[in-house]
Amino acid sequence: MENSYTYRIPSDLEKAVVPGCRVLVHFGKKRYYTAIVFHIHEHAPDQTYETKEIYALLDTSPILRRPQLRFWEWIASYYLCRLGDVYKAALPSGLKLESETQVACKDDFEAVIPLRPGEQSVLDALATRAKLSLSELEKQTGLRHVVPVVASLLARGAVEVSEELKKGYAPRMQTFIRLTDAYRNEDRLQEAFDSLKRAPKQEALLLCYLDLSRALNPQLSKEIAAKELLEHSGCLSSVLDGLLKRGVLERYEKEVGRLQQPVCRIQPLSKLSDAQDQAYSEIHEVFKTKDVCLLHGVTSSGKTEIYAHLANDALKNGRQVLFLLPEIAITTQITGRLAKLFGEKLLVYHSGFSDNERVEVWNKLLYEKGPMIVLGVRSSLFLPFRDLGLVIVDEEHENTYKQQDPAPRYHARNAAIILANMHGGKTLLASATPSVDSFYNAVMGKYGLVELKVRHGDCLMPEIAIADIQTLRRKKIMKNTLFSPLLVQKINEALEQGEQVILFQNRRGFAPVMECRSCGWVPHCLNCDVSLTYHKYHNRLECHYCGYATPLPGHCPQCRHTDLKMLGFGTEKIEEEAGELFPAARIERLDFDSARSRSACERILSDFEKGKTQILIGTQMLSKGLDFGNVTVAGILNADSLMNFPDFRAHERAYQLMAQVSGRAGRRKDKRGTVVLQTSQPEHPLIRMVQTFAYREMVDLQLSERSMFRYPPYYRLIVLVLRCRQEEVLREMAALYAGKLRARLGERVSDPLTPPVTRVQNFHIKKIFLKIEATAAIAPVRGILEEVYAEMQSYLPFKQLWIHYDVDPV
Repeated sequence: MENSYTYRIPSDLEKAVVPGCRVLVHFGKKRYYTAIVFHIHEHAPDQTYETKEIYALLDTSPILRRPQLRFWEWIASYYLCRLGDVYKAALPSGLKLESETQVACKDDFEAVIPLRPGEQSVLDALATRAKLSLSELEKQTGLRHVVPVVASLLARGAVEVSEELKKGYAPRMQTFIRLTDAYRNEDRLQEAFDSLKRAPKQEALLLCYLDLSRALNPQLSKEIAAKELLEHSGCLSSVLDGLLKRGVLERYEKEVGRLQQPVCRIQPLSKLSDAQDQAYSEIHEVFKTKDVCLLHGVTSSGKTEIYAHLANDALKNGRQVLFLLPEIAITTQITGRLAKLFGEKLLVYHSGFSDNERVEVWNKLLYEKGPMIVLGVRSSLFLPFRDLGLVIVDEEHENTYKQQDPAPRYHARNAAIILANMHGGKTLLASATPSVDSFYNAVMGKYGLVELKVRHGDCLMPEIAIADIQTLRRKKIMKNTLFSPLLVQKINEALEQGEQVILFQNRRGFAPVMECRSCGWVPHCLNCDVSLTYHKYHNRLECHYCGYATPLPGHCPQCRHTDLKMLGFGTEKIEEEAGELFPAARIERLDFDSARSRSACERILSDFEKGKTQILIGTQMLSKGLDFGNVTVAGILNADSLMNFPDFRAHERAYQLMAQVSGRAGRRKDKRGTVVLQTSQPEHPLIRMVQTFAYREMVDLQLSERSMFRYPPYYRLIVLVLRCRQEEVLREMAALYAGKLRARLGERVSDPLTPPVTRVQNFHIKKIFLKIEATAAIAPVRGILEEVYAEMQSYLPFKQLWIHYDVDPV
């Protein structure tokens, strides 16, 4: 099998090793890895091939189910990647026992000068501990790609590396207290109390234990943790030690789960409105003849209630449900709602969990047989489902469902349909602004289509008011401000009424560009072909591609002039100006910088939901399905930046973002919301479509353009991404590569194109686009790609290139 390796099974393990089990294998000269057994056979390899023996068996039973293995193979085949890439993405790190590279400073590292970008960050991190793994270095330094930096330091003799076996999942153990066998009857307990007359604290602790544990009533007794006992009794651990020495109580260790169980009372499902009930019935009708249904429901139409009823139906039939969300930020709000409905049947899974927590979710699905609903992001697809009856993909249009780096670069929406099909289950795609591809599939009959055109509770769609900022600036009405008079007026009105406001700008930081007024110098990243963004909170310039950062210079390094001006604006600048305009309001910012951790994101959203925050400023994280009933005003501060982007999906994305942000406003029955959309192109057709919520018109226009220029959904797009440190080598090899592909695939292959950002992490980039007919099978295309790749291997300069495929890019 491709991308797999053959190992010999030791005689003592022949009956124990089965497909789906983990084994520890020796790979290379010094490294050990956890491998998954895919297939067992009796065909010995060629005599010239030395077959290594499996080092150890890690499982007594498989940790993967057969549908998972088939799903992995489909991912690898369709997305043109290795099976090993899928394995690395699918299996939680806690289930992998393997060698890990450890990095340490050499004693004489101070001699290494001058330092290159990122090197000082690595050395500072290593100064805090004797050794750090590569993953730990990435977390501590904030560098997205730490390996090249370590390699540079290694070559210059500043650091040394070693291999150590990384520990896997460790069960969480807790100490519990119980009566010893000798004191489990009332007579002996009375003797114990008699002996404690002169030890009142021990006597009080024993009484507290009996009260908490109800140990004398077997039908009501429960286990008591040592920590819980000491907290309730108010005693010190030395008092407990006294009872342990007397032999009255004893300690024992027990494995306890890390997963937080809902403690709320289970509530019945809400009664659906007439419109919701009709949509719910129509979805059931669609599922009688089709495997996939698209629910096109306007914002605040109550789609989540319909999801809950559909999930409940699947659970009643003893099947499992996967509820996919595009962003971790949304999981907090919706988890609370689902926990009240499904209690212990609900499991949550995403990258914000620790490795050990993810393993426990995995094991619960693997070993427990009851119906469950899993709420998670795209990585949830790889969990060991037993019988998946329904997959719900909420906000199915979101591009965060597409994995970018590293491989496998899969699209969770499309992969979810395949996964559900493998289990004989159904898939519900849902959005207020479905992707053009999904809507096309629904209109053409490949998917079913159900529409929900009214907001829940008779709420009106928000009024969208256009602020022509070009005219306002020309007339000097808007001068040195980001806020139009209309937006300021609407925010003030909302704050006076005790209502809340959302402000949207899809750019983080303070200013995307800085420029010297005297000579025009602009600070650029040393590793990438982009300008550095100014982050005022940290007072530094940062690259949003590689993580490179440098302090803000006090003067221009070219002409020494001190007058540096800022061009453009991000969420930090909006936050600062909003604080000046509305000093009485509490303002928070929700973007990648302010919500890096799960707890920070949860706090920001919780404070806004409880009304502690009046104005919430954010990037596209704000547009992804959040539900706040008291928001009456939404402001889109720069619609132009969303539309003016060199991508065939730019207008589709711009419409979706603006419509979704608009949908956060006016979710109350008693008051219509207002959206202020600031633009310098008020007559642009897309602005008019957003203003009138003309989704179908936007789709029709996009489909006509894509049909003309051979773009999805009429053609499948495959992008070959070529990277090389040597620009000339890249140019020559890319042209040769494209020529060989064109000889086999004709006009389906483009010339090598240079992307808007031409260099990232010191790698120059070229892209070759393949436009393949949507009806064509991908297997023959894969064969041609592999054939041409093999031919290119004969060219020595080609070995300097890094290549990957991006199937169905977003």
